[in-house]
Amino acid sequence: MAVTCARCQSEVSAEDIYFHQDQQVCEDCYMEMLQRPKTCDVAAVQMAKKHRQASGQSGTEGLLDIQKKIYNYIKKNEKATRQQVLDDLNLSELELDKQIAVLRHCELVKGRKEGNRIYLVPFDY
Repeated sequence: MAVTCARCQSEVSAEDIYFHQDQQVCEDCYMEMLQRPKTCDVAAVQMAKKHRQASGQSGTEGLLDIQKKIYNYIKKNEKATRQQVLDDLNLSELELDKQIAVLRHCELVKGRKEGNRIYLVPFDY
């Protein structure tokens, strides 16, 4: 018997369904729900800095293309809301969360509150 995942709407067999927060979800969605990226992680920042220094990397060196694209978009615009990045770069929320966490750990991007809005800005903004 097939069951529809409450998050991604894919059809999966009943044996491959997981229950999380009163939702029936597929394995991929279940793993995403349990392993959300953390942008504020002091240990991750220290490890990223040490690794990049040991590798002789600075700026966008060593980043994935999508990370460079997000960083360059934010830098070019000086600041951007999450929604602007999502819409303009056609990313899912999870993908943006994962990539922003890496950029934050590398001290390239951070959040900045201005009035009632939170912007993604270059780290040295």
